[in-house]
Amino acid sequence: MITIIQRVTEASVTVNGNVIGNIEQGILALVAVEKADTPVIAERLLERILNYRIFADSDDKMNLSLRDISGGLLLVPQFTLAANTDKGNRPSFASAAPPEFGREIFNYLQKHVMKIYDNVQFGEFGADMKVALLNDGPVTFTLKV
Repeated sequence: MITIIQRVTEASVTVNGNVIGNIEQGILALVAVEKADTPVIAERLLERILNYRIFADSDDKMNLSLRDISGGLLLVPQFTLAANTDKGNRPSFASAAPPEFGREIFNYLQKHVMKIYDNVQFGEFGADMKVALLNDGPVTFTLKV
């Protein structure tokens, strides 16, 4: 699994003109499922997202996690992160999970996070989404499990 996490002061996702998820301070996580991913990998990725220390402590050092600040988490499926861009002018999606498998793993991720973290919102798998964010810093990291 691959994710781009962005520290945000606010973020939202809209489908067909309707806001389906929004958070205030926290993390926007764009998530791609790859062919070899499993529920165990999804759980490991989620733990990294929740515990990754990207928020400032009292000394203005990045020492606090999303859990530490009880921030919002907006999980948005984005298969294009799995693209191979090494050659040519067109991405290859050979390593991306097929749509139904990707949906299955993302749905698992949703169900699992709702059991262990309260402040979470979601994008919609397979939808044409409009994602808005105010990146804080900017602070952006790529995590791969």
